[in-house]
Amino acid sequence: MIVGILKEIKVAEKRVSMTPAGVVTMVRNGHEVLVEKAAGEGAGYPDAEYVAAGATIIETPAEIYAKSEMVMHVKEPLASEYDMIREDQIVFTYLHLAADEPQTNALVKSKSIAIAYETIAKDNGSLPLLVPMSEVAGRMATQEAAKYIEMPQGGRGILLGGVTGVEPATVVVIGGGVVGVNAAKMACGLGAKVYILDMNLERLAYLDDIMPANCFPVMSDAVTLRKLVKEADVVIGAVLVAGAKAPKLLTRDMLKEMKDGSVIVDVAIDQGGCFETSKATTHDEPTFEVDGVIHYCVANMPGAVARTSTRALTNATLPYAVEIANKGWKQAMQDNKEIKLGANVVKGNITFKAVAEAFNLDYTPVDKFL
Repeated sequence: MIVGILKEIKVAEKRVSMTPAGVVTMVRNGHEVLVEKAAGEGAGYPDAEYVAAGATIIETPAEIYAKSEMVMHVKEPLASEYDMIREDQIVFTYLHLAADEPQTNALVKSKSIAIAYETIAKDNGSLPLLVPMSEVAGRMATQEAAKYIEMPQGGRGILLGGVTGVEPATVVVIGGGVVGVNAAKMACGLGAKVYILDMNLERLAYLDDIMPANCFPVMSDAVTLRKLVKEADVVIGAVLVAGAKAPKLLTRDMLKEMKDGSVIVDVAIDQGGCFETSKATTHDEPTFEVDGVIHYCVANMPGAVARTSTRALTNATLPYAVEIANKGWKQAMQDNKEIKLGANVVKGNITFKAVAEAFNLDYTPVDKFL
């Protein structure tokens, strides 16, 4: 199979979907890899390393789309790429379609095979291609919150861990999954007082066992959340409904009761955000303020640490990419139900129920095509 590695074009996005080491694996499996010129430079991988690994450097994204049977991105295709996507071409990347109607419509129109990293799932419900970026985003959420709560950034002027004789900051993490746990671990490590909220008692019991003494796992409900956000210096939204839009848990009226100069970080912004006042921002302009509360809602947070993120992402995605390339998408989905769960749009049909429901469109089970 001819596999195309595209350069990311989202603002300040430096990641790339495959390292040169990944190219070596692809080539050893008998596939041809085309890499767009300078695709890896932002992550520390010059074109020469891709050539040495066996790839061919291609000048433009149009050529990549025209020549490749499968294209790989990190982030979703943007509007400038929609018309380049060909019928029956495999598009393998993060898609987050339930929060992006224009892209959904474009992929339906293209009649391509759109396989989303974020909906590939294991039997235990874990999302293996979200985990590495969720780890990065969770840790970054606390890192960014610590920065933006400083006074030069417009924040309250609080050190998350406090110092001798001065109480630490209060951090509220909504969601006890991979993002939430990593955000809470970082905040706890800095010495903050951390509340982590979840709706699953088993998960809370697990968190109670593994988290440090300054972390308090709490059952999530609207009353508890309202009480805690009043006390919070930082709130981190780490809620995920796989493939669907995130629920709006922190409402505008709750926001009005928060402290001036407090910081909220919405890691769920790729899925529409879990705060009512959230809107996607970029690394160039990462924050905005509503009712005196600083909002950090960057939609590609791991792009800021592209070297770490690219290696972690390739480690996770490469086995699936190799299987799809080796077998073709149909056989790969027949043999591996994890890949089948990644099917979001197939030949003009929406094959992931949460995406169809988000836009009140028809849903077609992917088995129809297998």
